[in-house]
Amino acid sequence: MKILGENKKAYYHYQILEKFEAGISLLGQEVKSLKINGVNLGGSYVVIKGGEAFWIGAYIPPYQPKNAPSNYQPDRSRKLLLKKSEIKYLIGKSKERGLTLVPLRVYIKKKNIKLEFGVAKGKKKIDKRDLIKKREIEREIERTLKRGYFNGDAKGFDGE
Repeated sequence: MKILGENKKAYYHYQILEKFEAGISLLGQEVKSLKINGVNLGGSYVVIKGGEAFWIGAYIPPYQPKNAPSNYQPDRSRKLLLKKSEIKYLIGKSKERGLTLVPLRVYIKKKNIKLEFGVAKGKKKIDKRDLIKKREIEREIERTLKRGYFNGDAKGFDGE
């Protein structure tokens, strides 16, 4: 599985409750461009309109910028390929207050390009601060364990 693009900030700004995988309806040159240039997922989101899912705001650059068709739009809406049961479930989830559908990554799976997106709930500023503090504490613990302070090598911890 080759990852073509990833939204790392989504895990920082949102709490991911569930993940889904969908195929993407793309043009031929978009597929080539994705494989070479990747995709920018920043600011993109998934929305459900009229019983269909769409991926909005993703920027896929043209494959050959000088040879691109004149009507090519790199940030157009792209249809997502999901089962009807999944779409019905997502309609209910997206209407719940505070839940959004956030793209997480784009990758190749068995010659098909897939989008992984999640049902997410926005984090508060306090939650983000707590997450940063927790990471710092874990890093400090790892550093002290690597130095060997708790193996009995250093003086002061054994009572000596």
